[in-house]
Formats: sequence, structure tokens, C-alpha cells
Amino acid sequence: MPTPTPPPVATLTAAEARRIALRAQGFLGAPDRRSGVRGVLRHLGAVQLDTISVLARSHELVPYARLGAVGRTTVEDAYWTKSAPGVRTPPHAFEYWSHAACILPVEEWPHFAFRRRAYRARPHWNHALPEGAYEQVIKQLRSEGPLTATDLGGAKRTSEWWDWSETKVAVERALMYGEVVCVERRGWKRVYDLAERAVPAALLHDELDDTECVRRLVRLAGQSLGVGTRADIADYHRLRNEQVDAVIADSGLVPVTVEGWGRPAWADPAALATPPRGRHRTTLLSPFDSLVWERARTERIFGFVHRLEAYVPKPKRVHGYFAMPVLAGGRLVGRVDPAREGHTLVARQVTLDGPKAVPAVAEALLEAATWVNCTNVRVERVADPALRAPLLTELARALD
Repeated sequence: MPTPTPPPVATLTAAEARRIALRAQGFLGAPDRRSGVRGVLRHLGAVQLDTISVLARSHELVPYARLGAVGRTTVEDAYWTKSAPGVRTPPHAFEYWSHAACILPVEEWPHFAFRRRAYRARPHWNHALPEGAYEQVIKQLRSEGPLTATDLGGAKRTSEWWDWSETKVAVERALMYGEVVCVERRGWKRVYDLAERAVPAALLHDELDDTECVRRLVRLAGQSLGVGTRADIADYHRLRNEQVDAVIADSGLVPVTVEGWGRPAWADPAALATPPRGRHRTTLLSPFDSLVWERARTERIFGFVHRLEAYVPKPKRVHGYFAMPVLAGGRLVGRVDPAREGHTLVARQVTLDGPKAVPAVAEALLEAATWVNCTNVRVERVADPALRAPLLTELARALD
């Protein structure tokens, strides 16, 4: 049974809750450059992976949005261990199912024991495996060391996930069960290794029971969000509402009321202890960034409705294939659908929240262009034609 919810310890205005959320996500105050990309990963607890690459892949855009023009090689090195013959480098992160397919700090391996157990207890997917296929993958990894699915004997027959080869199905099943882990990528291909070999011995256990795993993940999600509803906190690592209800009162988070939210909320007590102050980041955001990945929360906090349109037929798109929200002054002030052509960053469509957003959108475009080694910015379409000339003027002034 869920523990009874204690009375709220504070009432926050909507603006206070927004600032707490921005600081918790690393967008308010001086960025922690000394801890770099690994610090961002530890702070967020999960960075979502996705195959779409426009300016860069989403897992690169997440630290860029917080730290600025950090080197892209630096980003890759911070996430993934680079194996060398005869050398064992302790991993900093691993890939697993959290909010979606995510990069997670390796310290969180024990917290996902509940999910590994659930996968093992679940009936196998629709993919039928020949007898011995799973065992053969484990045997090959044990004898040959870290391997890609191709190295193991086959990845996909086509690009569709349901048409994976038997080897790919077997190794992905082993990854879900926790017998295999991915701590490295080569050219975007997962490199699989035995968890017993790759995960540090102190972390390689399933000793935490399901309740303790969920309690810890709820606490970490609350810290990463700063303040959130039950649904916000559950969504962070895709927990069930009833799982959250059973532990949230004992998680270390405290109940609060947020004006205008219309539902109970929970906050990290450390976030309430110090008023959030400091400089706001101006930046483009990946649609998969944890600040905005939950659409209902984004609308509640920022009054901003955003949908990923990459899988919407082109004639039905409103804002573009990979429209990226623009964050400035602690608010979402527009969106840009970007592309690259040589050394030109192309803004295929720009949507601005009024004339006051022009300087911020221009700043965000120029910083992104510099980061991806573009020397020019071309604007193709502005949703409000009256704002086209001011935006071009602002960009020209900065590029001169």
C-alpha cells in the first residue's frame, strides 16, 4: 500500500517552479565545466539516444545545450569506453532502457535490477530463437571479447527492427536481461560485452529489491527535475504510476503545491533550500532533451506545445522535420528546423514567439553554426513573414 502523502511543505509560484526546473536541468547558473559531459550525464541521470542526426545526434545536443560548444569528440569519449587489446578501461556509462533507449551513468547499474528481472520473467518477444542461439552469442563474447552484432554474425536483414537476424535478437535479449552490456560504440554500432567483464565488480549485482530500485530512481528523477508531478517523475525512467505511489513518500522528495498546476507535486528539498539564480542559457534544444521530452510537462511549465514531426508526412508538418525549441531567458521563445549544407547551417523554417525573440533565435543559430563548423547561416522560411527581415538583419550584424 502507498504511504499516506504528508501535507505540502511549500507553495511555489509557476515562475519559481520553472526556475527550479531550469536549474535542476542545468540551464540556470554557471555550467559545471570542470565535470564536463560526464558531469552532465551524472546530473541528468539519463540521456536519450536517437538515430536522427541533423546538426548532430541528440546525445551530443544535450551536453552542448548546457555547456556550449564542447568538442564532439569530447562528447563521444565521455560517454563510451574505447577498448584496446589487453586493456580494461572502467566504463563511465552503459546503455539501457530508461526513459527510452538511454545512456546512463554506470553507477546506476544496480538501480535497474528490477527492470532486468522483469525482462527475464516476461515471455520472450515475438522473435523465435533456434535452440542454442542465445548460448552461442554468450560463448562467442566470452571467447572473443567485445563485438558488434556484425562481428557476432549478423545484425539486420533489413532496416526494420522486426527483421533483425537471430544473432541480433539473441544479443539484444541478453542486453535486456543484463547478461550483456553496451559501454562502447563504433561508428554508431553497439559493441556488446559480457556484463561480468565490463561492469565494475562493486556495481555488478542485482541485490536491490524492486521497491528499493524504484525508490532510488524516483529520488534521482526528482533531483533531476527539481520539481514535478507524479506523472513527471514516473515518466523520467518510465515507471508505472503505482510503482511511484508506493515509494514516493519515502524517497526523500517533499510534497509541494505549484500554483496553476492543478495537481500535487514533489520537489527535491535541496532545490527548495536555495532560490535559483544565475545566467540563463540561450540555445537550441533537441526534442529528446530531458527538459522538454515530456510534452505535457513542457506545456505546463513553459506554455509551449511541441511535437516531433519527423514521422509526420511532409505535407502535414507545421514546424518542420526536426524542429528544435529555442530556450532563452528561461522561456521557450521559438523553434528552428535545421539542416546543414557544406559549411552552411540552413534554417529551413523558423517560428518566433514575436519580435522580442529575434535576437535570442539569432544567437542560438550562430552558436550552433560555430559548434558544427559552419561559417554561414541561411534562413529559408520564417513562419511570420514580418519577422524575416529583422532576423536576417540580426544574423548579418553578428556575421560581419
